[in-house]
Amino acid sequence: MNAPNDRPPLPQDLADTLATRFGSRFSVAAAVRLHHGKDESSHPPMPPDAVVFAESTAEVAEIVAVCHRFRIPVIAFGTGTSLEGHLLAVQGGVCIDLSALNQVVAVRQEDLDATVQCGVTRKALNAALNGTGLFFPIDPGADASLGGMAATRASGTNAVRYGTMRENVLGMTVVLPDGRILKTGGRARKSAAGYDLTRLMVGSEGTLGIITELTVKLYPVPEAISSAVCTFPTLAAAVRTVIQTIQLGVPVARIELLDKLAITAINRHSKTTLREAPTLFFEFHGSPTGVKEQAETVQEIASDQGGQDFEWATRPEDRSRLWQARHDAYYAGLGLKPGCRALTTDVCVPISMLADCIAETFADLDENAASLAGPLVGHVGDGNFHIMLLIDADNADDLARAKGFASRLAQRAIRMDGTCTGEHGIGIGKQPYMALEHGDVAIDLMRAIKRAIDPDNIMNPGKILPPQ
Repeated sequence: MNAPNDRPPLPQDLADTLATRFGSRFSVAAAVRLHHGKDESSHPPMPPDAVVFAESTAEVAEIVAVCHRFRIPVIAFGTGTSLEGHLLAVQGGVCIDLSALNQVVAVRQEDLDATVQCGVTRKALNAALNGTGLFFPIDPGADASLGGMAATRASGTNAVRYGTMRENVLGMTVVLPDGRILKTGGRARKSAAGYDLTRLMVGSEGTLGIITELTVKLYPVPEAISSAVCTFPTLAAAVRTVIQTIQLGVPVARIELLDKLAITAINRHSKTTLREAPTLFFEFHGSPTGVKEQAETVQEIASDQGGQDFEWATRPEDRSRLWQARHDAYYAGLGLKPGCRALTTDVCVPISMLADCIAETFADLDENAASLAGPLVGHVGDGNFHIMLLIDADNADDLARAKGFASRLAQRAIRMDGTCTGEHGIGIGKQPYMALEHGDVAIDLMRAIKRAIDPDNIMNPGKILPPQ
C-alpha cells in the first residue's frame, strides 16, 4: 500500500479494520485513489491513502470514528467537480466516497421543501420533482452533488433571484470529527434559537464535518419563462446594461455575461451559431404579463447601450439548449487549446464596481495577451464573474503567469470591497487572500472554531485557513 508524497502508509490496524468491515467497498488501488485525489482545478492530483464507499450516515459516522481514533485525515468526495483543490489529500488519509447516498428522502409540496441525501445531484433532484410543479433553482455549471454544493456554498446562474446555497439550506445532518451525528436547523423558514450551526457548516468545505443529509427550499415553477440573447459592441456596454437592470430593480432570474472568446468557444463546442461578440444571456420568470414587462424594460436598456440581435427562446427545448450551451462553457473553453488545463478563478464585487473591475481585469489580460488566453463568463447580476485561464500545467512559466494574474484579480476584487471568490470557495487555491479579505482577528476566530470542533485537525486538513 503506497502512500502519496512519501508519507507513511495507513496504520495497518486501521486498514485491517476498514477492510474487514467494508470488504470490496474499501480500496487502496492506485486508480481508485487517483480518481479521488483530483478535481477540475489545475492543481496536481494528491491521492488519499485509501477510499471507502459509504452507503449511509451511520457508515460515514463509523468510518470517521475509526479515523478519529487513529488521528487519520478524512476527506469527503461527492462528484469531484470542485475548482480550488477541495478534494486533494494534502496530508493523505482516508477519502469517503458519498455518491451512494443518493436518495431523495422526502418532497413536501405543501411546505416547498425537500430532504435529500448528500449524494443527490441538482439534476437528479429536479428530475424527482418533475410533475410536482416545483423546482430547485441552484445550478452551478456542473451536475454537482447537493452535499458538495452546500459544503462549498455554491450558487450559479439563478443566484441573482433565488440566492445561493446559504439561503436555500434549512437544515442538515452532519458527521462531526469524532463520529458523532449532528442535526442542525429544521424545516421552519426562520428561527432565532441559538447559534446558526447550519450556516456555519454551509461553506465549511468539509473542514468541520461531513454533510450527509440536507433539507432545501423548493420553488414553484414559474407560470411563464422566457430567455433571450443580446449582443453588444463592447464588453463595457454589456456591463452597463447589467448595472442599470439591477439598479432599476428588474426582478430578472438570470443575467449571464460572456465575452467574445467565450462565445467563440461555445459555438465550436455546442455547434451554436451565436454572434461572436460580447453577449448577455437573460431569463425572466413570473406571470405572462410580468415576464413581458421585464423583458421590454431590459430590451430598452440594452438598446440604449447599443445592444442588438435580441433573440428570444420561449420554447422549453430552445431554452434548455441555450442554457446547456452556457453551462458547457468550461468544457468549451478547454477546446480552444487542446491538451490544456484550466486555471479557473472567480471574484465578486459590489454591482457599482463591476464595470471598473472587469475593465481593469481585461487591461491586465491585454498586457499578457501573448501568454494568457482567458474567456470570461459571469453571473454578473450579483457582481460575480469568472476568468478561465488556459494553461499548460506542465509548463512552469505558463502556470506562474496564470497564478500571477489570478492573484492580481483577487486582490483587485478585495480592494473594491468584494471577495476573492463568489462561489468556487477557498480550498487550497484561495488561501493566500483570506487574511487580506477578512483580517487577522477574523482568521484567529475561524482557527478557534476549527480547533474547538476538530482539535486533531483530521477533517479535510490544509483547506480554507492559511498555514500558520
